[in-house]
Amino acid sequence: MDRSGVLLWVKAEPFMVGALQVPPPSKFSLHYLRKIATYVRTRATEGAYPRLFWSTWRHIACGKLQLAKDLAWLYFEIFDSLSVKTPEERLEWSEVLSNCMSEDEVEKQKNQLSVDTLQFLLFLYIQQLNKVSLRTSLIGEEWPSPRNRSQSPDLTEKSSCHNKNWNDYSHQAFVCDHLTDLLELLLDPEQLTASFHSTHSSLVSREAVVALSFLIEGTVNRTRKIYPLHELALWQPLHAESGFSKISKTFSFYKLEAWLRSHLTDNPFGTSACLKSGKKLAWAHQVEGTTKRAKIACNTHVAPRMYRMVVMSQVYKQTLAKSSDTLVGAHVKIHRCNESFIYLLSPLRSVTIEKCRNSTFVLGPVETALHLHSCDNIKVIAVCHRLSISSTTGCIFHILTPTHPLILSGNQTATFAPFHTHYPMLEDHMAKTGLATVPNYWDNPMVVCRENSDTSVFQLLPPCEFYVFIIPFEMEGDTTEIPGGLPSAYRKALGQREQKIQIWQKIVKEAHLTKDQRKQFQVLVENKFFEWLIHTGHRQQLDSLVPPAAGSKQAAG
Repeated sequence: MDRSGVLLWVKAEPFMVGALQVPPPSKFSLHYLRKIATYVRTRATEGAYPRLFWSTWRHIACGKLQLAKDLAWLYFEIFDSLSVKTPEERLEWSEVLSNCMSEDEVEKQKNQLSVDTLQFLLFLYIQQLNKVSLRTSLIGEEWPSPRNRSQSPDLTEKSSCHNKNWNDYSHQAFVCDHLTDLLELLLDPEQLTASFHSTHSSLVSREAVVALSFLIEGTVNRTRKIYPLHELALWQPLHAESGFSKISKTFSFYKLEAWLRSHLTDNPFGTSACLKSGKKLAWAHQVEGTTKRAKIACNTHVAPRMYRMVVMSQVYKQTLAKSSDTLVGAHVKIHRCNESFIYLLSPLRSVTIEKCRNSTFVLGPVETALHLHSCDNIKVIAVCHRLSISSTTGCIFHILTPTHPLILSGNQTATFAPFHTHYPMLEDHMAKTGLATVPNYWDNPMVVCRENSDTSVFQLLPPCEFYVFIIPFEMEGDTTEIPGGLPSAYRKALGQREQKIQIWQKIVKEAHLTKDQRKQFQVLVENKFFEWLIHTGHRQQLDSLVPPAAGSKQAAG
């Protein structure tokens, strides 16, 4: 490795998936986090350091920060879900929870969970990304300013905090502007002044730099191999620059900070790079008579598997269906799509749906977070680890999820319903993402924002309005029914409807119609059905299943 070619960047996933799209509790300010950082080190024998156990965090969060227990668990669980685990480990945890017979038993199981203490402190600090305040009071002037107005204002705009989660310039600016605070948060108490600040002689432990690898990684000479920050900082030829002393086994605070600042650059696998130099996918066709141009880009041709990204914008009045290796394990952003039916039937890492209208999204299992923001009249059908929604109006969520759906700010008439479809590879994809059928909290959302303490912001779909959803594509695979089945009230409603059909068929059969009468009757029924299709909007859905003309077919990918 040639030391001159070191490139460091801020990782996207902690911000995209880990930063909750809601202003953080006021007690997550630097002042309180510094107090926690000191407190946990004095409680090392009590499950606080170097691993922080749930029971200890519950004590800190509820007892000292005055947070509600379910909010304390929410942040702990989000961080835990970001850690590297095999699908088998995730499924095992689901089984443990589903076997618990009471809340006390669930709590006993949770008490066995622990997270990396220093990384968890960093995770709590980056929740400030979505702090509501004047932009400059949070991250200073826009940085780097000339570039962030570049390729697609629609997809990189900064007008709301929700775009910061996908905006790698915001991630980079946040870390650069708060780097001193982040490093001081990781220092041993004896390296800090009485006011919790570093001095010119402060030393940073190896453990602290390992923790910082949660946010920063890099490469050497633009090779494809990606290294966590600590491996680069501890690399022998870089010791003089990174400030590492072999004798004390620590880093010089001011040298390490200077080295980080001088080498931090744009994330080569971030949204901006994907939009600027990503491969353009011809998955959507241009609809005649519209000026909107569908844009779909991915970085899978250059990004390692853990860094895959697909960005989709302005798909309009069409059905787009894909089950593709391009999507497997990818972070997907769907933006400004309208009057469309989008099927992404592959295991996905995360999905964000933003500023979409009058559309249906059928997704493969989402391993981490599925988030909707600023959407109207959307139907989402998915198995996901977590669902969160903000600023949505009249949306329906047919979901299977092991966590409580999160209702953030600005939602109106959200409807939750049981997951009600299947496709042949679904259970295989669920196994790959570590998602089980139980526990399933689709009907027990958590209202996170105070403005929404009124539970009327959501409703459960009345069983009489429930229908199963048929995915109209042929695929290979073994799944032939809805995973986990349906709740009894919805199963019963379907049974009653089936009974009505049988009675109707019996009445028609017993009417002994002549051949001409049957023809006449058939025409009447078809006309009524056609009227119903138009009235409900299902006509467009059926029409859009017809492949486009030869010149504009969806490309394979």
